[in-house]
Amino acid sequence: MKKWQVTDVTCEYRRNPLGIGVRTPRFGWRLESDRRGAMQKGYRILVTEADGDFDAPLWDTGYTESDASIQVEYAGPALQSRTRYLMKVKAWDADGRESDWSETAWFETTLLELHEWQAKWIAPAADAIDPQEEAAFLLRKRFDLKKSVVSARIYATAAGVYELYANGRRVSDEVLAPGWTSYRHRLQFQTYDVTELLQAGSNAVGISLGDGWYRSGMGFDGRDFKYGDRRAALLQLHVRYEDGSGDVIVSDDSWRCAAGPIRYSTIYHGERYDARLEQEGWSESGFADESWKPAEALELPLNMLVPQENWPTRVTETIRPVSAFVTPAGDRVLDMGQNMVGRVRMRVQATAGTTITLRHAEVLDKDGNIYFGNLRPARQTVEYIAKGEGEESYAPHFTFMGFRYVKVEGYPGGELPLDAFAGEVLHSDMPRTGGFESSDSRVNRLQSNILWGQRGNFLDVPTDCPQRDERLGWTGDAQVFIGTALFNFQGAPFFTKWLRDLKAEQHPDGGVPFVIPDAAGGASSAAWGDAAVVCPWTVYRYYGDLRLLAEQYDSMKAWVEYIRAQGEHEFLWNTGFHFGDWLGLDAKENSYVGATPRELVATAFYAHSTRLLREAAKALGYAADEAKYGELHKRIVQAFRDEFMTQTGRVASPTQTAHVLVLVFELAEEKSRLRVAKDLNDLIVENGYHLTTGFVGTPYLCFALSDHGYHRTAVRLLLQDSYPGWLYSVSKGATTIWEHWDSIKPDGSFWSDDMNSFNHYAYGAIGEWMYRRVAGLDMDAAVPAFKRIHIEPLFGSSALTHASAAHLSSYGEIRSGWRVNGSRIKVDVTIPANATAEIVLRGASLAGLTEGGAPAAAADGILSAAENEAGVTLLAGSGTYVFAYENADLFRTVYTADSIMSDVLSDDRAVEVLKRHLPHLFEGGLLQFMGGSSLKQVAENGMARVPQYKMDEVLRALADLSS
Repeated sequence: MKKWQVTDVTCEYRRNPLGIGVRTPRFGWRLESDRRGAMQKGYRILVTEADGDFDAPLWDTGYTESDASIQVEYAGPALQSRTRYLMKVKAWDADGRESDWSETAWFETTLLELHEWQAKWIAPAADAIDPQEEAAFLLRKRFDLKKSVVSARIYATAAGVYELYANGRRVSDEVLAPGWTSYRHRLQFQTYDVTELLQAGSNAVGISLGDGWYRSGMGFDGRDFKYGDRRAALLQLHVRYEDGSGDVIVSDDSWRCAAGPIRYSTIYHGERYDARLEQEGWSESGFADESWKPAEALELPLNMLVPQENWPTRVTETIRPVSAFVTPAGDRVLDMGQNMVGRVRMRVQATAGTTITLRHAEVLDKDGNIYFGNLRPARQTVEYIAKGEGEESYAPHFTFMGFRYVKVEGYPGGELPLDAFAGEVLHSDMPRTGGFESSDSRVNRLQSNILWGQRGNFLDVPTDCPQRDERLGWTGDAQVFIGTALFNFQGAPFFTKWLRDLKAEQHPDGGVPFVIPDAAGGASSAAWGDAAVVCPWTVYRYYGDLRLLAEQYDSMKAWVEYIRAQGEHEFLWNTGFHFGDWLGLDAKENSYVGATPRELVATAFYAHSTRLLREAAKALGYAADEAKYGELHKRIVQAFRDEFMTQTGRVASPTQTAHVLVLVFELAEEKSRLRVAKDLNDLIVENGYHLTTGFVGTPYLCFALSDHGYHRTAVRLLLQDSYPGWLYSVSKGATTIWEHWDSIKPDGSFWSDDMNSFNHYAYGAIGEWMYRRVAGLDMDAAVPAFKRIHIEPLFGSSALTHASAAHLSSYGEIRSGWRVNGSRIKVDVTIPANATAEIVLRGASLAGLTEGGAPAAAADGILSAAENEAGVTLLAGSGTYVFAYENADLFRTVYTADSIMSDVLSDDRAVEVLKRHLPHLFEGGLLQFMGGSSLKQVAENGMARVPQYKMDEVLRALADLSS
C-alpha cells in the first residue's frame, strides 16, 4: 500500500494546546512517505469551530502550492476568546499524490482581552489572618450550578504559586504554577479543563497558595518580598450548559480562607508540613467553613497577565533510591543513584506528632558523610509531622531541591525501607528531541549527564544551579548552552517565554541584566548580555521562528547599540564591568576570571553579536539594517585585529580562550587562521592535552579545533579523564555536569563551599560539538529548521569506533551515525520527508562508495554526487541510507597511528624520521625540554601539532620504517 501521510499536527509547537493566547497561531505538521526524496508540493488546511463542521469551515486554504509544513500562519477570521477550534491538514507530494486528511487536531483560545477578566485578586482579609503568615493559605468557594455541564474552564494564576482543586480533586498535574516571570511586567495565567470535575448542583473550588518565587528571598541579599509583600490568587470559572447558557464564578470577597497544613515553604529552604492540621474535604462543597475567615480583594494589576507561554512544570519521571546506609557520622542516608531536581515522596506510618526531617544534598565527602557545605544558606530541608492515622503519603508542594542524597531523621524503625521513598523529577515538561551515543561508555555517561543537567536546570527558567541560594536565570549560561539545549529538547516555548522576560527587563539604554528575571542586580557584561542576540537567533535557526526573531529584534539591536555607545572607541569594547572568561583555569590565584583580557572577550562578543544582528536583519528583510550592521561588523573586526592581533597574524594574548574566540568568531584574516589554529593546538598539547578555558572559551573550544584541522586533538580533549577534562567528573562518579572541573579534587576534597554546584549545565555545551561534529548531524548555514540538513561525520580518533546522533526536528527525525571497522566505514543517515541533506563522506571516492550495496551515485533519492578533495559530497532527498566505503588513508592516518607509534618508536631510526618530518620537535630545545618524557610521548605531541590533513606523510614514513 502506498504511503504519503500527514502526521503530528501542531499549533504553536504543541499538540492540541489548551489556552493559547496567540491571535494568529502557526501550524506545523510532519510527513511520512514510502518513497525516498519525498517533498511536499502543496497543502490544504481546514479550520472550524468545535461545534461547526468541516463542510462549512471557518477557514479553508484551498489547495496551496507550497513546500511549507512548519510556521504556517492562520489567516482566517479573527479567533474568539474561550473557543475550541478543530483543524485538519492534507498534503500533495511532488508526484501529485494526495494524502488522506490528517487526524483531527484542535486548539483552544483563552481569555484574549483584558476586559474579559471579571475576577478580583484576593487574599485572606488582613484583619483576620496576618498577611505575613508563613503558612500556605487555603481559599475556597462553594457555588451551585443549575444544569448539566457540557464545558467548564478555569482561568487562574497567583502572586505566588498555587495548586487548584475542584470538588476535592486536583485539577491539574502542573507544579509550581504560574512559574517565574518578570512579575512587574508579565505574569502567566493558566487554563484548565474542569468539565469532568463539576456537576449540576453543589460544587466547590479551592486554591492552596504559597510564596514561590514571588515572595521567597531570591537572589543574594536574602530579602523576601522582592515583588510584593502579599500573596494573592485570581480565578475565573466559565461554565456552559447544554442549552447554551452559562455561568461565571470568580474570585472575590465572598471566598473563605484559612491557614493550611503547609506551615512554611520557600524555594531555597524547603517546606514544613503538619499533617495534623489537614482539613479533610476542604475543597468539597459540603465542607463546613463557618470558622474560616473572609477574603478581601487586593488592588493588584491585571494588565501584566499573559496566557501560559512555557511548557508547564511537571513530574516527568519517578526514580527509586538505590540504597540506604549509615554514614561514618551516624546519619541515615538514602542514595537516589542520580543527582536530580525535584522532591521526595514518602510513605510512612507513625504516631501523631512524629517529625520526619529530610535534608537534601548532592554528594558525599571523602569520608563518606553527606555534604551540605555547597548549599550556602539554602537549607533544602523538608519537615513532615505525622497525622498518626494509618499510612500517610507526602511530597512537598511549593519547593524543589537539587540532590542525590537525602539525610533522613525521625523515620520510625531501625532502617529506611527503600520502597517507602521515591524521587519525583521536576522540570519544564519539554518533549525530548535529541540523543547521542558512541563506542565509549564514558562519553555516553557524559551525554546522560548533559541531559540530566538540562532537566535539572530548565525548571521554568534556565537556572545556573538547582540546589544553593541562587537558582537564577544567568544569561551567560543560557547563551553558551542554548545550541545543545535545543538539540536535546523542544525548547521553543521555553525560550520564547524567557526571552520575553529578557526584553521586559532590558534597561532603557539597551543594557541586559546578568540574570533573567532580574533578581540579583547588575547588568551588561560581555557574553552575558549577548544572550539578547544569541538566543533568539538560535531559536530561529532551530525552528525557523521568524515571528520571535522579529519580536526580539529591537532588543537585539538595543544590545548592540548599547555596546557601541560604551567608551570612546566606537568599534572596541574596553570599558565597564565584565565577567571575562569566568572560571578560566589560567586565572590568577584567588580570582574567578581567566587570564584572557576582558576587553578582548568583550570586543570579540561585540563582533559576534553584530554579525548575528546583521544575519537577523537579512532573515527579516530589513535591508538597510543588514547593510548598516554589516559595515559595523567589518569595522569591529578590523579594530579587533589592530588591537589584539600582531602584525604577523598571531593572537597577542597567549591563552587558549583568546585563540578560540578569534577562530570561531572569524576575527583573524583568512591567511592567518591556520597559524592561529596551530598556536591553539600547541597550547593544548603543551598543557598535556588539557584545557584552561572558562565559561567563555570552553563551549567553542572543540569547534575551533575540529574546524581548523585538529579534530584528533578535540577528540582527545573530549576523552580526557584527568583534571581538567570532560571525563574527569565522570571518573569521579558524576551524574550531572559540574560547575568546576575539579568540584571534587583527585584526593576527594572539594573545590570550595562558596561556589561549587554539582549540577551546572554550562560545560555541557560540549554536547553541541558531539552532535554536530563527531556524529556529523548539523543544519545548513543558510536554511533554518533543518529544512536542508548537513551531514558530515568526522572520524578523528582510534578511541572512537562508532558514534551516532538523532534529532526530532520540526520536519521529522534526522539520524547520522557511523562505524569504523578497520579501513571499512559505514555511515547511516535518515532524512525526514520534505527536507534534503548535503552529505559529506570524508575520504570516500565515487568509485568505491556504495549505498545499500549498490553504487551510491545511482541510488534512489540521491540527487547529485561529486568527488572532491574532502571525499564525496552527495545531495540526498528524504529516506534512510546506508553508505559504505573503504578509506585506507584514514585508517592509516588515524586508526593505526597508535600502533605505529608503539611499534616504531622503540627503534632509534625513528628519530631520524621524526627529524625529517617533524623538525619543530628539535627546534627551540623542545626535545630537551621534554627530556623527562618518553620518545613516544614526544612524538605524539609533535604529531598533534600537525593538522590532520597533513599528517598522512608523517605516518606513511613511520609505517614504511616499521615494515
